[in-house]
Amino acid sequence: MGDITSDSASASAGIDLTQFYQVFFEEAGENLDRMEQQLLEIDITAADDEELNSIFRCAHSVKGGAATFGFSDVAELTHQMETLLDKLRRHELEPTAPMVDVLLQSGDALRSQLARHQGAGGPQIDTTDLLSSIRAMLGGQAPVVVSKPAPVRVQEEAPAPAADAAAPSSLRSLELRVGPLEHPEQAGNIVELFSEIPDLGTIEPIDGGQSSDGMRRFKVLTTSSDSDLLDLFTFHVAREAVALLPLGQGYGFHAGAPGAPSEPEPAKVDASYGFFDEAPGAPRAEGSAAAAGSEAEAPKARVAAKVEKAPAAALESATLRVSIEKVDQLINLVGELVITQAMLAQNSAKVDPALYQQMAAGLADLDRNTRDLQESVMSIRMIPMSMVFSRFPRMLRDLAGKLGKKVEFVTKGESTELDKGMVEKITDPLTHLVRNSCDHGIELPAERLAKGKPEQGTITLSASHQGGSIVIEVRDDGKGLSRAKLMAKARERGIDAPDSMTDSEVFALIFAPGFSTADVVTDVSGRGVGMDVVKKNITALGGTVDIDSAEGYGMSVKVRLPLTMAIMDGMSVGVGDEVYILPLSSVVESFQVQPGVIKTIGGSGRVVEVRGDFMPVLELEQIFNVPRFNYDNASGIMVVAEAEGGRVALLVDELLGQQQVVVKNLEANYRKVNDVSGATIMGDGRVALILDVGSLVRRSRH
Repeated sequence: MGDITSDSASASAGIDLTQFYQVFFEEAGENLDRMEQQLLEIDITAADDEELNSIFRCAHSVKGGAATFGFSDVAELTHQMETLLDKLRRHELEPTAPMVDVLLQSGDALRSQLARHQGAGGPQIDTTDLLSSIRAMLGGQAPVVVSKPAPVRVQEEAPAPAADAAAPSSLRSLELRVGPLEHPEQAGNIVELFSEIPDLGTIEPIDGGQSSDGMRRFKVLTTSSDSDLLDLFTFHVAREAVALLPLGQGYGFHAGAPGAPSEPEPAKVDASYGFFDEAPGAPRAEGSAAAAGSEAEAPKARVAAKVEKAPAAALESATLRVSIEKVDQLINLVGELVITQAMLAQNSAKVDPALYQQMAAGLADLDRNTRDLQESVMSIRMIPMSMVFSRFPRMLRDLAGKLGKKVEFVTKGESTELDKGMVEKITDPLTHLVRNSCDHGIELPAERLAKGKPEQGTITLSASHQGGSIVIEVRDDGKGLSRAKLMAKARERGIDAPDSMTDSEVFALIFAPGFSTADVVTDVSGRGVGMDVVKKNITALGGTVDIDSAEGYGMSVKVRLPLTMAIMDGMSVGVGDEVYILPLSSVVESFQVQPGVIKTIGGSGRVVEVRGDFMPVLELEQIFNVPRFNYDNASGIMVVAEAEGGRVALLVDELLGQQQVVVKNLEANYRKVNDVSGATIMGDGRVALILDVGSLVRRSRH
């Protein structure tokens, strides 16, 4: 992990907390994502108590971990957010749109602060306006006008303590009660904290350190606040097993119990929602009094909170974080296993199965188990599209507000899974398509009402499996594409656009480099940079883009992608002594070439008629300069393949069969080869090229 800045040093000089940094950063990111999603979905006119409680818990979890590790800037901002959210969930304040805006901007600032602490570098973030706005809202005043938190360059100095962690100036005497514990030695971990963190104070046992009921009792001299102590202690012991009270007082308080502090401190929140869940060696709290309500909440209600939390805790414990490098290595090894299995299968075809029945049965089992293993391992990299879809509601909310439009965002098929490598590469193109729909597609409310439409437009983002591909559609009910405007713009830029062009050909004009129909260049769009890059990126993934539009009613953009880039189903074809692989999803049909079916046009171009449709003919022997030694079986079969809305007929010598192939990156291991998207290793050890059908279709058009 990168260097940690000076203001994010460990909370202690004696204990090394850096080993837990990565877990904290990952969970803090998840909590911020969850909080943002819930803020976007909240109904401010009728906010649900559980929604507010859940948002509060997210902010508190981030604050607890940040205070433990000494990230004071993060703790300060989350403390103020937590105070505002606590007043909302207690119904002391009513939620408003400005409050949601400030909380969302605070989440953005926290991400920047966490990235800086994680070692990403960059200047310190100025959150003065955000803090002022939150304090104003707490007092029932109008918020300060908040712009995006600006980075400020400051001299590195000792960080100011968070408001929550401000230590009292005087030394305090407290009684610490711990237990009953399933593992009594855990109390020793708390004692060790005082020797490892000199500034924490001193601790000594009372009455031998253990009472008759199994509780451990200690006298603590400290200048730290109760919330700081509890946050630190629950790093080793479950929250409900710790109680702090003035020395000599006859009772203690647990989280949420009568007599606990009334401020929204960790003493009232279930620690199992926070970072400490996954801290190595920390026992999982089964859920203390985390539900909203008065301080005098009945014990019966707290028991119910425990029961409701238990399934979630069990679910979290069933997950395991593994680095993507390890998963990629596993997938690569399975790919090699697939190649080895194919080699054994090819060589065993020469052996008499009657003489080697046991070996044949073993190879059949190996074939089945290899395929099952490959599918299982590939599923590890498959992640739901909800990971991509979740980033668009916030973006659309901000963009629609900036453009003065009203937009409803609808998602479908969020559970549809796609390879993680594909997800990372498809996010930017989808972002541009969604922004395009909001900026160019959806009209202003007054304009929509004048057309008889509802003033609120709808953008729908959906994903579904179709065959061996995934189809992602971005659809809006805006003004659609104007055929006349597109053709006029194309002719203005010198692009050949005859009136005989079909609608699909006209719509495809927007993919031309530098092509834009925007009348005004803004910071949102209109520079003619975008749609051409979208198509280029999707094509590089082996995908296609199709546009459908009805002027005045809306527009649809469909992106079709292979499910994974690591292993694919392919059809092997032979040309001379060479073997080529065609993606099975691109193959339409194959047939024997009959004399006279191939026609020559324009002197050199050749076409073939298939059921009334003419399509260009490409001879792989000529494209790849394949040497010919056997002329008896020359180019006797034609394979029809399609991509990017076009079809091409490929002349080959023979069809060798269908098989799964492991895709290897040819460009990374050799160099870029025209009309080739990758390579694979065959069962006999030879390298076979995987053809880029889209490139072949473009070649036939030229």
